[in-house]
Amino acid sequence: MKIITCEQVSNGHPDKICDQIADAIVTDCLRHDRNSRVAIEVLIKNNHIVIAGELTSSHEPDYAALVNSVFERIGKEQLGYSPDFNIEILVGRQSGDIAQGVDIGGAGDQGMMFGYATDETPELLPMPFVLATRLLEKLKSPEGKRRLKADAKAQVTFDYDEWKIRTFLCSVQHSEDADMRIIRERIGGLMKEVAAEAGLNTDFEILVNPTGRFVIGGPYADSGVTGRKLACDTYGGVGHIGGGAMSGKDPTKVDRSGAYMARKIARDIIRAGFADRCEVQIAYAIGVAEPVSVDVETFGTERQELGFIRDYIRGNYDLTPRGIIEGLGLLDVDYNTVSAYGHFGKDNLPWEQ
Repeated sequence: MKIITCEQVSNGHPDKICDQIADAIVTDCLRHDRNSRVAIEVLIKNNHIVIAGELTSSHEPDYAALVNSVFERIGKEQLGYSPDFNIEILVGRQSGDIAQGVDIGGAGDQGMMFGYATDETPELLPMPFVLATRLLEKLKSPEGKRRLKADAKAQVTFDYDEWKIRTFLCSVQHSEDADMRIIRERIGGLMKEVAAEAGLNTDFEILVNPTGRFVIGGPYADSGVTGRKLACDTYGGVGHIGGGAMSGKDPTKVDRSGAYMARKIARDIIRAGFADRCEVQIAYAIGVAEPVSVDVETFGTERQELGFIRDYIRGNYDLTPRGIIEGLGLLDVDYNTVSAYGHFGKDNLPWEQ
């Protein structure tokens, strides 16, 4: 049997807090200086935050204000934090050795990126990944937040042979006085609601906080770091994942722009009817504009010859970093919209058009 499990995490997960801070900095810099070069990493533990990396920009971000804006968006009450944060800034300028290659339109780093699409959901994303994401989005509602905190993870085990959910798992932080019986009933009901909305079975195994208690959470229970939730950012663990994270980087970094273009190409191939599933790989050399390789895999679902699909890609897409940035308008994207709950499957994003 083909049984696949996918996961998603909430915007209050410590790793996702770091991704959101990093992308808030990227967006702020690009809004004030479209030529900003940004490569930011964030670490959080308890109320201590370290912001490190490289930034070359005419704009000087207000790091404390951006951190606060992220916490306001998530909800300070749900996070349970005091307003006092110790923020350490370790940010320098981009290396001139890198800049000389990027300035002429070359890639801001070397590496390989993957894009994936499947016809099994309207979002062209894997079904178990979509289900896990939808559950966590429902937990953000006023009803979902009652006595619940911001740190949560969801996981769906899906039987592709029988097209049914086998197990729906959610671990969510809660207040000290919360009644676990009520929480299990409430989240179990939301799980069934998500399944029914997708036209799926509701007789699956339900697991909610299987240890029995989840009071201490967020960075007080675990440290957070940017780039540790690549599966949650992309396809839930289905398909390959590139060698670098996306959040915290301006689009001259092909870890970000190349991944977005690879996703767009995979989507276009599905929507054109060339295949039911598609994975695209693009690889770059630092400082070089044209990719060193482009490949496509359709897992035996193709309706056109693979050679035809490869020629279609080469003939219809500008895969240079500058071409991707201009073609997708990546200097105008609000990256706060992708730093939690996935970089794909959201209609307002240019690579999802």
